[in-house]
Amino acid sequence: MNLITITSLDLPGLDVYGTLTEAQLRNRLEPEKGLFIAESPKVILVALDAGMQPVSLLCERKHIEGDAKSIIARCPDDMPVYTGSRELLAQLTGYTLTRGVLCAMRRPEPLLPEEVCKGARRIVVLHGVVDTTNVGAIFRSAAALGVDAVLMTRDSCDPLNRRAVRVSMGSVFLVPWTWLDAEGSIQRLKRMGFTTAAMALRHDNISIDDPKLKATDRLALILGTEGDGLPEAVIDAADYVVKIPMHHGVDSLNVGNAAAIAFWELTYRT
Repeated sequence: MNLITITSLDLPGLDVYGTLTEAQLRNRLEPEKGLFIAESPKVILVALDAGMQPVSLLCERKHIEGDAKSIIARCPDDMPVYTGSRELLAQLTGYTLTRGVLCAMRRPEPLLPEEVCKGARRIVVLHGVVDTTNVGAIFRSAAALGVDAVLMTRDSCDPLNRRAVRVSMGSVFLVPWTWLDAEGSIQRLKRMGFTTAAMALRHDNISIDDPKLKATDRLALILGTEGDGLPEAVIDAADYVVKIPMHHGVDSLNVGNAAAIAFWELTYRT
């Protein structure tokens, strides 16, 4: 174990945990150098099980022989394990580490939508969904309820954003996902063999429990941004416009809640 006790916040290698922004971690100019941060032992272990490559670890001293022990055992012997007091680590990260362990990991190489969706029967497309909590919650529901893949338009929140990873409880590592160009997205989905269903409020919509949706062999459910929803052009191009029936005059739900209901209704369950 390459244990490094932090004596200065200027120590090389610590910038990934404190000073680098999410955009800098993502490193769009040099994607092969991109990193993300996984937080909490449970999430880190899920990431390791999914084949993510650790670069360094940051944890309180007490966790080295505690919550971080099994993680350290699975990492390269020469990988830096930074440690220090809770107060010093909070000064570095900007918040108190409630679960005491952070891991910097290498971003996986992005795949083409066709690769991610090969053999998939139920996928979800997030079109401009920007809230980290919503993205994390949608991935958690997708993993739990049997969605085969997630596609994200490039104006959506990065699923490997630290908060999105944490909210998903590591589910972003369980469901295949990649980016999808918004322009021509519906046509690309159809070329892949998917029937498309846009969730939106419109006069020509059908209910989420309509039998023809469940009977569709390959279905792509499209969810729009918080507030404004999907662009009209996307709705017009979809094969179906879908709504969730509601009571008391309520017209919509948070996109994370709507996704969970739709996944339950439309995925195959045994």
